[in-house]
Order: sequence, then structure tokens, then C-alpha cells
Amino acid sequence: MKKTDLEKAKALKTVGKMKREGVPGRFGAAADTVVDRRAQRKLDQAQGLVSFPVKLRQEVIDRIRERAVQQDQSTNDIIGQLLEQALKD
Repeated sequence: MKKTDLEKAKALKTVGKMKREGVPGRFGAAADTVVDRRAQRKLDQAQGLVSFPVKLRQEVIDRIRERAVQQDQSTNDIIGQLLEQALKD
């Protein structure tokens, strides 16, 4: 048997093993456990939340993310708090 034939046999063996293995959880049925957009939108509406896209400078976003990590909150919560504080006047 030639060396190339031996390598081809090894490759076929590896491909066969890969086919026998299951699909990783992130691609299989477990990937469906994430709430889809429609359901998430309904949950947000029930809480009175509305999508409001805004463009901000990167420095501001970095500071918001740092504050969110420090206070153990989401960035949405931090931005909401900051906007409420700014609009009190």
C-alpha cells in the first residue's frame, strides 16, 4: 500500500467518526431554546419597553459598559437610568 493510500484511508476513517458524532448543542435542538425575536418583543411590550436605536460615540459606550459591569446591571438599565436623570430638569 502506498503512503498516499494510507493517508486517504486515515482521512476516510476520521470523516466517518465525525459523521457518527452527534451535532453540537449550539447547532442542534438546543439552539432553539433561545427566545425568538417575536416572543422577546412581546415580553418587552408587556414590560412597557420600546426599541429606541441611538448612535453614540465609542467613548460613551465604553463608559456605559464599564458602569454596567460595576453595578452588575445591563447596559439598557444604565442607559435608562441616565436618561431619566437627564430628563428630570
